[in-house]
Amino acid sequence: MPTAASIMAELKKKGSAQTQKTYARHGMAVENTFGVSIADLKSIAKTIKGKQSLACELYETGKMEAMYLAALVADGKLMTAKQLDQWAEKACSLRMIAEYSVPWVTVENPSACELALKWMKSKKELVAAAAWCTYSGIVATTPDDALDLAEIEKLLGTVVKDIASSANRVRHAMNGFVIAVASYVRPLAKQAKAAAKQIGAVIVDVGDTDCKIPVATAYIEKIESSGRWGQKRKTIRC
Repeated sequence: MPTAASIMAELKKKGSAQTQKTYARHGMAVENTFGVSIADLKSIAKTIKGKQSLACELYETGKMEAMYLAALVADGKLMTAKQLDQWAEKACSLRMIAEYSVPWVTVENPSACELALKWMKSKKELVAAAAWCTYSGIVATTPDDALDLAEIEKLLGTVVKDIASSANRVRHAMNGFVIAVASYVRPLAKQAKAAAKQIGAVIVDVGDTDCKIPVATAYIEKIESSGRWGQKRKTIRC
């Protein structure tokens, strides 16, 4: 039976210096990574699917790949708000975990909106970024009639007002939130497109990578023309 120790040993074995360098360019501290590819992580995840306690144990190691793997396996519905708070805090120096893994599980939890709103107030850049990514996941997966539309509209206003003065990765996540609302929330599409027009092109330092920050107006038009507008997702895991 897989244990945290055996999984960590496997991760260490599968790591490569080249992949480690790639992660470093994307904001991961080298000492917190093994250099395991996402493809390998997904393969390992299949072998421990459903093992909630093991997933939580892996997350606590602080190693990026173990934390990413944990979020692939963990069921957010089974976690407490306190656990999710701890996950967000533990990811505050690991961009991929904060912007992907933490939202993946938080979106599944009944306290998702409450947690996202709380994290938005954090002075820690990646905790605040996790908040906006989480709310983007909420609007992408929740039926429109179950969303707090007034709250979401208010958040669009917050983006317009605060995005220019927000921290680097928070700007990136806010831009993504506007795109998500326009793409998934039919009743607020008009308001989201107006917000996208107001914020224009958002400048984000992406470091030594080829990543591009989408211009919200153009990206929204692309979604609309693709025929996917308003189609909710079952999960935001990828």
